[in-house]
Amino acid sequence: MDDRKAIVFKQIGAKIAYYRTLRGLHQVVLAEKIGISSSVLSRIERGKYNKNISISMLLDIAEGLGVDVSMFVTFDEHEKAMWGDPYQQEYSRAHRQNKFQGENKQ
Repeated sequence: MDDRKAIVFKQIGAKIAYYRTLRGLHQVVLAEKIGISSSVLSRIERGKYNKNISISMLLDIAEGLGVDVSMFVTFDEHEKAMWGDPYQQEYSRAHRQNKFQGENKQ
């Protein structure tokens, strides 16, 4: 998994954990409510879920938490600054690589 995807999955997982905690739900309770194991929910919350999270699973989690699914996938400026904007990081990495390659050609 590339860095950009890993950051986004961690951001989504952190938001799920935040809303779950805000609702006073334990992982086991939410997992049972939406029909997944608590270990899967734990991996999702830590950004360590090895599979792509399906829209269906995100919708189930959002429903279980009583929030709109968009809460998991939209990031305000504060969140982007805290996590780093993965798209900006990708641009910066490509820019540095191009600059380095240009210097080595001389």
